[in-house]
Amino acid sequence: MSDTLAADIRDTDTARKYFDAGFDAEQQGDRMLAIEKYEAAYAADPEDMQVCFRLAYNLDLVGEEDEAIHLYEECCRATRAPLNALINLAILYEDRGKFAQAERCIRQVLATDPNHARARLFIKDILASKGMLIDDEQERRDESQSALLDTPVTDFEMSVRTRNALRKMEIRTLGDLLKVTEAELRSFKNFGDASLDEIKAMLAQKGLRLGQAVEQQQELAKQQVYEQLRAETGGDDELLNRGVGEMDLSVRARKALALLGVQTIGDLVMKTEAELMGVKNFGMTSLVEIKEKLAEIGISLRKLEA
Repeated sequence: MSDTLAADIRDTDTARKYFDAGFDAEQQGDRMLAIEKYEAAYAADPEDMQVCFRLAYNLDLVGEEDEAIHLYEECCRATRAPLNALINLAILYEDRGKFAQAERCIRQVLATDPNHARARLFIKDILASKGMLIDDEQERRDESQSALLDTPVTDFEMSVRTRNALRKMEIRTLGDLLKVTEAELRSFKNFGDASLDEIKAMLAQKGLRLGQAVEQQQELAKQQVYEQLRAETGGDDELLNRGVGEMDLSVRARKALALLGVQTIGDLVMKTEAELMGVKNFGMTSLVEIKEKLAEIGISLRKLEA
């Protein structure tokens, strides 16, 4: 709507007459009559923010929250939004659990008046409520995930061969399946590709995959070890990110590390002696070589907790 058209439909004199009547009724305690007069004033001049606010405020007090929110929002779209409209709107939003919208209103108040006492207290309550909401949502997600992982594998349609194989491997729930890898399943006697594909398809329907729990545990352990290494090297990320090619290792040792997917010194020091010795053709000579090279720069291979 153009400014000219908006000006044509404004009847400021009529709006002021109804506004004064509404204000008198409000002062006398007749809130319903006040609302009636304010509505007439708003219809005559919807651009008058004083009219808009008084109507919103009285509707708010009688429980007409949806209409009050709409009108408070109208007030707050003004070039200089009334602080009392922003505060009241924030209260309504917080009551409805819309903490992001409530925070937006209060931050707008503080942007205008950083020392606004009520707004400063209110923002703390809103942020605390948001934190509680996030915690509750996370708890619900955790409970839902836990219930899913506790689902017995017998609840799903599978062939007799697959069921028998899982029973013999003592895999009873979806959670148990996440703790085994594809290679471990393949190693079980008479466990073929058909059963493997059947299980993978079943897990995929739930957004899960074989070995997922193992990968998560490994990633967590990796992060913990990496933080320990950063502490030992004084936070020297450059050292940990340096390629193992710079260590001047023998061809055999380099090939063994390549098989393990070790590319950086950080990757290497997360490995244990046992992991290295488990690589084909990786012998004691290569192990000693690597340990000596690491010792030269003041670090060592990961050691398991006793």
